[in-house]
Parts: sequence; structure tokens; C-alpha cells
Amino acid sequence: MSIEYCILKEDELSSLLELYKQLHPNDEIINEMTAKNIWGNIKAQDIKYFAAKDNGKIIAACYICIIPNFTRNGRSIGLIENVITSKEYRKKGIGKKIMENAIQYAKEQNCYKVLLQSGNERTDAHEFYESLGFNGESKKAFEIRL
Repeated sequence: MSIEYCILKEDELSSLLELYKQLHPNDEIINEMTAKNIWGNIKAQDIKYFAAKDNGKIIAACYICIIPNFTRNGRSIGLIENVITSKEYRKKGIGKKIMENAIQYAKEQNCYKVLLQSGNERTDAHEFYESLGFNGESKKAFEIRL
């Protein structure tokens, strides 16, 4: 096992999409053209995909979006989403490292906090996030599915 940590590049999208089959197995995988259009939007905004690769294959990933903010002295907010580690690589510290990289990036961008959401039933994930310093009791998230 030779793990490399990196910021994802466009030519690695197909490997990322393959990993995302584990995140939402019932979702239809987007086609290559749609993926490239989304990547164009990602490049235009302050969004970074942090990843881990084993022999070139993406085995873990998350993304962080930096959101400008008028409060907190103009300090931004980091939003982490789509956190995934391939099943066979879990409990090896790989997901922790990509999350630490994303959090460090938020610090470098002068964010005053980092947010993430997790399904209520995902108690293993909650323990993982708490081990990284996230507080699951400090805020309550609401969503509207569209």
C-alpha cells in the first residue's frame, strides 16, 4: 500500500466517480460531459477536492468550499461535503488525513469555522468527525430536498 495525498485534478474525475458509487449506491453515475461541466464550475469557485490515492486509484476524498462571510470580521466559513473512504481502506487513518488536510486549508483561508453535515443514522461517521474535533451538539442542521 503506497498512499499519496493530493488535491484532485480533472483527469482523476473518473476514479472519483467510481469511489462515489460507494457513497450513494442507488444514484445514477453522471456522464463524463456532465462531470467536466461540474468541474468547470468547481474551478471557478473556491472549492478543493482533497483525496488519497493508492497506486493512482482514488480511495478517499472530500471537498471543501470556502464561503465568504460578512460577519465574524469578514472571516469565511468552510463547508466540507461528500466525505468517503473506500470500504477496504477504512480504519487506517486515511480519511482522517484528508479531513485534516481540508481543515488545514480552511485555516489557511482564514475561516472561523468548518461545517459538515451527516445523516442522523451514521453513528460511526459521527464518532469519526468528533475524533477530529467536530462538535455534533453545537448546531442543528436543516435541509429541504429539491
